[in-house]
Amino acid sequence: MGGLLATQIDLESTDPADLDRIQSGLWAVINNFEGGFRFVHFTKVERVSKPPNLPAWRKLAGRWSTSLDQNAYQNGVSNIREAISRGDVYQVNLCRVLSHPISNDQSILGLATELASANPAPHAVVISLPEVEIVSASPELFIKRYGDELMSSPIKGTGKNEAEILEKDKAENIMIVDLVRHDLSQICEMGSIHVPRLMEVEQHPGLVHLVSDVSGKLLPNISWAEIFTAISPPGSVSGAPKIAALEIIKELEPVERGPYCGGIGWIMGDKSEIAVGIRTFWRDFKSNQIYFGTGAGITWGSDPLKEWNETVLKADRLIQIAGGQM
Repeated sequence: MGGLLATQIDLESTDPADLDRIQSGLWAVINNFEGGFRFVHFTKVERVSKPPNLPAWRKLAGRWSTSLDQNAYQNGVSNIREAISRGDVYQVNLCRVLSHPISNDQSILGLATELASANPAPHAVVISLPEVEIVSASPELFIKRYGDELMSSPIKGTGKNEAEILEKDKAENIMIVDLVRHDLSQICEMGSIHVPRLMEVEQHPGLVHLVSDVSGKLLPNISWAEIFTAISPPGSVSGAPKIAALEIIKELEPVERGPYCGGIGWIMGDKSEIAVGIRTFWRDFKSNQIYFGTGAGITWGSDPLKEWNETVLKADRLIQIAGGQM
C-alpha cells in the first residue's frame, strides 16, 4: 500500500495495545466493519513501485450472487426512509455483498495488477495472509496519522459525472462531515478540529465523488485502542447518528460485511494510512468464494431505484475487470 512492501511476518494480534507496545516494523491492519481486529506484524519494509511476483488473473465466467436482490434492496431503502420520517436516524448506508465461487488453485492477488491498470485508486492495498487475500482499489482515506496529526477524508456523493451530483449528495456529505468531526472530538484537542476541504469533486475511473477532509490534533498519550474506539466503523459507510444507523444495518443486511467497509491499511509507530475498505475484493479460503461489496447512502430524499442503480454503478467497472456477470 502506498509504495510500501511489507514481508516476513513474525507475529499476529487482535489487541490494539500491541500497536503501541511494538512500534518498529509495520503492522498490517484489517478492522472488520462489525468490529474485531487483525493486526499482522512484518519485520521487513521496503519502498517499491508495485507488488512483485503477483500471479496472473484468470477472469471469472459465471454469475455473481448478491446478498440483497433488487427488490430486497429497494424495500430496504423504503424501510430506511420510514425510519428517517420517524426521526430514528438521518442517513444510513445500505450495502449488499456479491459473491462468486473460485477454484482452490486460484489466487485473487493477480487482480491487483488488473486494477492498477484499469482502475487505479489512491488507497489501493494488497494483503496476502494464509487464511485470506484482500485486493482493494479504495478511493477513500479512513485515517492518516503523522505524529499527533490525524485526518479522515469521507466520501459521500457519487455520480457518473459532476452534473449528476445532487443536493441530496451534498446534504449527505455535510451530515457525514459533522459525524466525523464528532468522532475526532473524542480523541483530539478542543479547537483543533477543522475541515480544510469540503465537498470537492474528485474524478475516479467511471464516476465522480464528493470528498471532504476533517483533521485534528490528537490529545497527549492517546492510544491506538482509543483511536479505533472513537472512529470505527467509518462514518461514511455507516450513517448518522452512527449507533442508530448500525442497528438498522444489522436488521436489513442479511450477511456481515467483514473487511468491506472496515479499515484496511498499515501502522508504523505514530504514522499510518488506513483506507475505508470499499471497492474491495476479498477471498475467504474456508468458503472458496470471492466477495465484493457495494452500497449507497440513503436519506429522506432517496429514490429506491436510483439507489439500487448507484450500487450497480459502483460495482460494474470492477466486476467487469474481475469477470462474470452481476
